[in-house]
Amino acid sequence: MRTLLILLLLCGFLPTLTAQEEPDTRPLVVASASIFADMAESISGGEVRVEMVVPIGGDPHIFEPTPESVRLVADADLILINGLTFEGWMNELIANSGTKAKTVTITEGIETIESEEYENSADPHAWMTANNGLTYVKNIRDALITLDPFNRKTYEFNAGVYLQQLEDLDREIFSLIETIPEKQRVLITSHDAFRYFGRYYGIRVEAALGTSTDAEVQTDDVNRLTNIIRETGVPAIFVESTINPKLIRQIAEDTEVIIGGSLYADSLGEEDTQAGTYEGMLKFNVATIVGALRGETEALEIGNTISSGQQIGLLGVILGVMAGAFGYVVVKINGGVS
Repeated sequence: MRTLLILLLLCGFLPTLTAQEEPDTRPLVVASASIFADMAESISGGEVRVEMVVPIGGDPHIFEPTPESVRLVADADLILINGLTFEGWMNELIANSGTKAKTVTITEGIETIESEEYENSADPHAWMTANNGLTYVKNIRDALITLDPFNRKTYEFNAGVYLQQLEDLDREIFSLIETIPEKQRVLITSHDAFRYFGRYYGIRVEAALGTSTDAEVQTDDVNRLTNIIRETGVPAIFVESTINPKLIRQIAEDTEVIIGGSLYADSLGEEDTQAGTYEGMLKFNVATIVGALRGETEALEIGNTISSGQQIGLLGVILGVMAGAFGYVVVKINGGVS
């Protein structure tokens, strides 16, 4: 009878217990943008709190910090930035916040693409290849270990799994790009965020805007893209999730090519979408690009299967959490009854 009472009351007690939890005292890690926040979340395994300054869907190039941004950075224990002029406003935000957090530039060690127009200026979009993603993961792992050495093994294990996934994805991207007819390996987008992607995976990249979105489109740029489309016969061009699609749509109409899809560059997609994680964003972009440039309409499936080992591991975690919650409730009820 007592066991039955426990089972009947379990669902009713869990919300109450959750509401009575103590304040979250985990270290606070603040990332400048959603891509880096997701990386940190994956590596941390919940041992730290992770927040982002620029919300999902926002443009980090032109973001204007708010009072909430100042408070967030001021409370941080660790700040992760891309650097390379991606979020130049972050330096002023950090200085004005009075934070005591350590700031780590997570592009350290990456071979950058230097600007052809501006001296001492590099393309900031280094995360656009899975290969460069390996460096981001290692830098974030090391930053977390320095912040919280007690959970070193957790960060090393999670980062190891993450690195293997990115290495597998990297090889798959190469294979998929090779299936595009060579003449059609031309990626035309809203702004120049895919140069790392193009140089590494072997695809020509052209854009209406430069590496930053705060520039103005020139007539010469429109004419250049129009000529490239007509010369190559590329079947599709692409808009980007954080940029007004009006110009690209007009070019597509003028040249009679289709819009191949909306790509993600400076922000992840919403949490409940495939592009809601860094790895998922890369998969989504590649599937969209390859499918459109091959002239196909059906979405490609990239690395969506889960191995039996992963399934068993995930089941074990779920059962462990359930057992822990149930045991906690039993202890609380027994304590109250006795």
